[in-house]
Amino acid sequence: MHAEPRARAVRPPESVESAPSSVSREFLRAMARKSKPSGKRSTSRRRQPAGHWRHHMGTGHSDHLTPVRSLDLSKVASVDDLVRGMAATSFGGRTLGEAADILELMVRDPDCKVVLTLSGAMTIAKQGLVICEMIERGWVHAVVSTGALMCHGLAETAGMLHFKADPSMPDEQLFEKGYNRVYDTIELEQNLDDTERIMAAVLGAVPDGETLCSHKLNRRIGEWLHRNTKGRGPLRSAFEHDVPVYVPAFTDSELGLDYATNNHRRRLAGKGPIPYDPFLDLEDFRERVDAHGTWAIFTIGGGVPRNWAQQVAPFIDILGKRVPQMRRPLKRYKYAVRICPEPVHWGGLSGCDYSESVSWGKILPRSEGGRWAEVKDDATIAWPLIVKAVMERVGRGKKGQTASRLRGAPPAVNA
Repeated sequence: MHAEPRARAVRPPESVESAPSSVSREFLRAMARKSKPSGKRSTSRRRQPAGHWRHHMGTGHSDHLTPVRSLDLSKVASVDDLVRGMAATSFGGRTLGEAADILELMVRDPDCKVVLTLSGAMTIAKQGLVICEMIERGWVHAVVSTGALMCHGLAETAGMLHFKADPSMPDEQLFEKGYNRVYDTIELEQNLDDTERIMAAVLGAVPDGETLCSHKLNRRIGEWLHRNTKGRGPLRSAFEHDVPVYVPAFTDSELGLDYATNNHRRRLAGKGPIPYDPFLDLEDFRERVDAHGTWAIFTIGGGVPRNWAQQVAPFIDILGKRVPQMRRPLKRYKYAVRICPEPVHWGGLSGCDYSESVSWGKILPRSEGGRWAEVKDDATIAWPLIVKAVMERVGRGKKGQTASRLRGAPPAVNA
């Protein structure tokens, strides 16, 4: 049996195809066109048959594409060198480098204020000083966080320790020993008992009749840490640099349970509970955003902190539509960076991309000057590299002037 002959691909004219490599094919084509009989030529380009030789191959540069470059570690002398080199590569390395570029834009823009949103166990994962660095350098003007993240940071700032989990110890044994496991790290139950005592001291100084919300309470905790501890930590740094810390889902945290426990004690002692109103947080944040023109958002993870911070834009928008007296210009984040490994196809907010946020009126589209980067990576790997690279680029900078001063306290909370 004989195999069927393969169909032949359409080939260019023999004179062009067989031209020596030293002769430009485009030159031969041009000469062939000149040799055609003169006459009126059609101005429309004839449709080429399928599989026809492509006459207009791009060079990359001809379409303003940016070349990628090999990462040359022999030329890397700093974290910034490494991150800049990664920005010219591909995949996750490129997005990490691009995120550093966007953070640099946030920091260098003198009219830009930045909100940092935090989820995941970043303080028990020992990233708390990265938060402090961003606050103390004046890069962050508001923080939105989970309560658990602030609680673990409070424990560390007060001098308590976290430990590596021993994989040979079963979780039943961890429970009996008071070892609360967060993936590969242990938060001691004793630490949580000790943080409750700090909370009791903080709440004991609240005047009767005052209604609290998360940013007011976190400011009081930060002041207590400033007066009673020596270690750095997110709430202490936030207090010392007058940065509000909001915890929208406050009751979903150890601090929220401590607050409720304290109110039970007060009731048993014949006192009224300390009122808590989360809408004070919502309105305070809205007023801050509304009072300033340009905002950026830097997000670790996603969840409630990310959405709560982003929803301020549609909140201001719908207030203007539904309460005409409160009509304001649109407020959308101009710059945005998020570090989160969750994929978009699961449908959760943590994984949704900024393009989707554009459709909700939360992020400024690129067509109107919006700039954003999304790093789908473990924040404990990507975040320190991004921040350190920008630290090396800008030094203290204009926004970092607050960090060069002595770590003095702002006005104390009225007691």
